[in-house]
Amino acid sequence: MTEPVIFGENHLRIEDVLAVAQRRAPVGLQADEAFRSRIARGAQFLDTLLDREGVIYGVTTGYGDSCVVAVPLHQVEALPQHLFTFHGCGLGKLLDAEATRAVLAARLRSLTHGMSGVRIELLDRMQAFLEHDVLPLIPEEGSVGASGDLTPLSYVAAALAGEREVLFGGERRSSADVHRQLGWTPLTLRPKEALALMNGTAVMTGLACLAYARADYLLQLATRITALNVVALQGNPEHFDERLFAAKPHPGQSQVAAWIRQDLAIDAPAAPLHRLQDRYSIRCAPHVLGVLADSLGLLRQFIETELNSANDNPIIDADNERVLHGGHFYGGHIAFAMDSLKNLVANVADLLDRQLALLVDSRYNHGLPSNLSGAPAATAMINHGFKAVQIGTSAWTAEALKNSMPASVFSRSTECHNQDKVSMGTIAARDALRSLELSEQVAAATLLAAQQGVWLRQRQSDAHELPAPLAAMHATLAEDFPPLIEDRALEGELRLCIAQIRNRHWSLYA
Repeated sequence: MTEPVIFGENHLRIEDVLAVAQRRAPVGLQADEAFRSRIARGAQFLDTLLDREGVIYGVTTGYGDSCVVAVPLHQVEALPQHLFTFHGCGLGKLLDAEATRAVLAARLRSLTHGMSGVRIELLDRMQAFLEHDVLPLIPEEGSVGASGDLTPLSYVAAALAGEREVLFGGERRSSADVHRQLGWTPLTLRPKEALALMNGTAVMTGLACLAYARADYLLQLATRITALNVVALQGNPEHFDERLFAAKPHPGQSQVAAWIRQDLAIDAPAAPLHRLQDRYSIRCAPHVLGVLADSLGLLRQFIETELNSANDNPIIDADNERVLHGGHFYGGHIAFAMDSLKNLVANVADLLDRQLALLVDSRYNHGLPSNLSGAPAATAMINHGFKAVQIGTSAWTAEALKNSMPASVFSRSTECHNQDKVSMGTIAARDALRSLELSEQVAAATLLAAQQGVWLRQRQSDAHELPAPLAAMHATLAEDFPPLIEDRALEGELRLCIAQIRNRHWSLYA
């Protein structure tokens, strides 16, 4: 376990959400009296407004287009339950456990700003959900990304109130049963609390944190695969010369080139060159991967600003006794970040797919066997090596490229034209995770092919010793992925490799 992740006034990073989502860090709530008093003031201020019969959206009015409908004071207490009840219409697959923890973390961080009018008891219970791993079962479909993630987050609100189902101890259970087992009393959500839980960007932001971390690792893995393929294809290492990249100094692009130089031990005596210029998927790899590398900083800024924001409506400014009606539930920054990430990782998949196409083609792989088959001459004619894997890789790449269509441009007017311009941020985030899944499949296939290509190259009489970083990677991969000599079904090995990518199995670059 790492240091606890404390939810309060401190800035959280993507890595903190990842640690919570993967159960690598305990979760705490800021405990000092000043913080707890600040949270309490918001709920107390709302109570004084109710005593004065003030008009507060979602507290003494209906929701959305129904904001013109006054709710009498004797019905105010019932309104929160109606909100999470009528939004119980999500469809599609359920978010997995990791994603659900990320969603809870993102919502809890937003509420700790103390500008949502909720009680400290609500924050305590959300922290307890994370501590005890009580995970609301959240359907992933049904949000347009403004008024926030209303429908999926209704499942969080309902679970806190002891309704619907949760995952607990690896089993699907009713929330009420789990509350009884843990000795908890389900929360009766106070005025504004259901709205504060649901009217925000926690689903898209939680998913965005997971997508960012996967893309960051994919960038490094694609760089290592490229270096292996330079060796397998007897590429020209001068394409990655430091002086060359000083002439076009995009920082991320230069970093990728530096990683490849490190892997290839460029300062060592160079092997004789076979050609001046390699094909673009090798020669331009830093330029392709560098766009992702240079974009990660901006994407982090967008995601972490959203993560560390109060993003529901209305905002409760208890210190100045004001209720501020706005649109902070709009997920435009996350939508842009995730639409951009889809494009970036699809280009990584396309790059690796093209490298694999070179590896298997005896017209372009500079002396390697067709389809990277390791079969001896006696059975070479009936063995097909990586032929089908390359076909599958083209399919996964094509789907990732198709999926790069931006979701944010498909805004739909909903809810009686109250929500007439929406972000589609949650769809963009889900799309980004799907694109990453496909791109990781491409990376797994190309990595195993690169491993095979290096093995075949090392068997040739003119082979050069592998540089130390690549020799270590080659040896590590050989423990799980033996050379392909006679044809065998590779599905199991591909799935193992994909799982290792998801688990960041290999330490790559500092």
